[in-house]
Amino acid sequence: MTTMTTAHPEWTRAIRDVSDFPKPGILFKDITPLLADAEGFRAAIAAMAAPWRAAGVEAVLGVEARGFILGAALALELGVGFVPVRKPGKLPGATLKQEYALEYGSDRIEVCAGAIAPGTRVILVDDVLATGGTLAAALLLAGQLQAEVLGGAVLVELDGLGGRPRWPQGLPLHATLVY
Repeated sequence: MTTMTTAHPEWTRAIRDVSDFPKPGILFKDITPLLADAEGFRAAIAAMAAPWRAAGVEAVLGVEARGFILGAALALELGVGFVPVRKPGKLPGATLKQEYALEYGSDRIEVCAGAIAPGTRVILVDDVLATGGTLAAALLLAGQLQAEVLGGAVLVELDGLGGRPRWPQGLPLHATLVY
């Protein structure tokens, strides 16, 4: 099950396009102005939380870096814990690791081993779904944690870049905005 919202409420005007970032040919959706607008940010988090309010979420796994911002705010909105999924070398102690491909390179993400108890009901949060590599890697990390993944949430989905087909069919993926 997947859902997408294509209606663009007032707060979406704060998201700006940046051409040729982080490299030529990429149109980057910059949420920084949205984050700086208290009412817009609040409305965006409420919209992201809506599909999950009755789902029994116990923790949010947020992917570095903008997924931290959205994921932590979403965890507060849902009244649950937050687990950071970070770039290499940023977490103390034993970590679980997952390599992945980006639309413009490759990277790795990590999570603290034992960050949650096996069977914890989680959602994965990132800012943008483009090619889907980061979210797919976070899903594999959640599996290493033995979490029960209820689904994924992104603020923005860039339709046509192949991210959605990389997400498992039958597992909810909620995109608040689709471009």
